[in-house]
Parts: sequence; structure tokens; C-alpha cells
Amino acid sequence: MRLEAEGLVRLPPAVPGLRIGLYGGSFNPAHLGHRHVSLVALKRLRLDRIWWMVTPGNPLKDRTALAPLETRIAVASAVADHPRIAITGFETQIGARYTRQSLAYLQARRPAVRFVWIMGADSLAAFHRWRDFRAIAATMPIAIIDRPGFTLTAPSARGAQAMGRWRIDESDAGLLADLEPPAWVFLHGPRSTLSSTALRAGR
Repeated sequence: MRLEAEGLVRLPPAVPGLRIGLYGGSFNPAHLGHRHVSLVALKRLRLDRIWWMVTPGNPLKDRTALAPLETRIAVASAVADHPRIAITGFETQIGARYTRQSLAYLQARRPAVRFVWIMGADSLAAFHRWRDFRAIAATMPIAIIDRPGFTLTAPSARGAQAMGRWRIDESDAGLLADLEPPAWVFLHGPRSTLSSTALRAGR
């Protein structure tokens, strides 16, 4: 497999103490909106790195339109184009189907790294449908990046309400990586209107 030969299904390098944001998704295709989220997270959360976790496929989404993993990783690498953003397809190697499995794997192999799970507000709106979403929230801190159309609705969704008492103030976002989970923050600011679905549809 060419991905394995190039090391793209292995974990990126990390030393103890690093603050790393994990940004998972199909990236079908990756676009500048993903890059925007990453740059916001790097700055506001005071992170050292962001890892784009290109998943084999989202159990909640139709896989018929899913481009090959190798293609999605190649496009993601070109779009990210940043020394502090790494691209990995390690979930394919470990056979993970759900986010909870991937996060447990990372914590077992990089116990001294301070991980933060990053997702858009659109994902928060559907978070309660994720497998073991409460366990995800208890595994590592979570940062939510605002998306158009979800500024008001996402924080009132079932998943957000279940985590309500652990939400920290946006002004304390830089402390998130140091907090024991559950802990989460909703980051407002400039929002990208780009979406993979619209790009695939040619809109």
C-alpha cells in the first residue's frame, strides 16, 4: 500500500508535553474551511500541532461518494500546507470505526501528550448520534469551532446540553488543553462557508 510506504497510516511524531489538536473527518474533499478551523484552533487554544485524522469513512454518512483514502490524504496535504498541521490515516491501520476507539488508541500510545478533540459546530449539533458520545467527552477536552447556521442551534443540541456544566468560558480557551475532561469550549469568530458536500455537488 502506497500510504503505508509513505508513513501516512502511522501516527505523526510527538514528544511528551506537546499540545495537539485532533481534527477528524472524511475530508471528502479537504478545503480551506478545514484549514481555517485549524488555524483558529492553533491560535485560540495555544496548541503546538494539529493532526488531521482522515477517516476510512463516517458511519453516519453515505460512503458511496467517498473518494479513496489515498486521494483524500493527498488533497488534505496540499490544502493544509502548514508546518504545524500533520495529515494521518492511522485509523485505517488500527481498524477503527468510531471516534472513541481512535481516541483511546492515541491516549494509550501517547499518554504524555495533551490532546484536544476539535470539531465544527455542525458536528456538535449531531454529536448525540455519535457512538459513545459521552465517553468521548470524558476522554479528552473538546473545542467547538463556530460554523454558519449553527451559532445558536448547536449549543442547544442534545450533545451540548449533556455536556453543559463542563463548558468553559471562551476567554479561557487557552487553558483547555490543560484541563481534565470533561471540558469544552465554543469558539466564535470569523466563519468559513465552505463545505465538502457543496464542493462535491459543484456549488
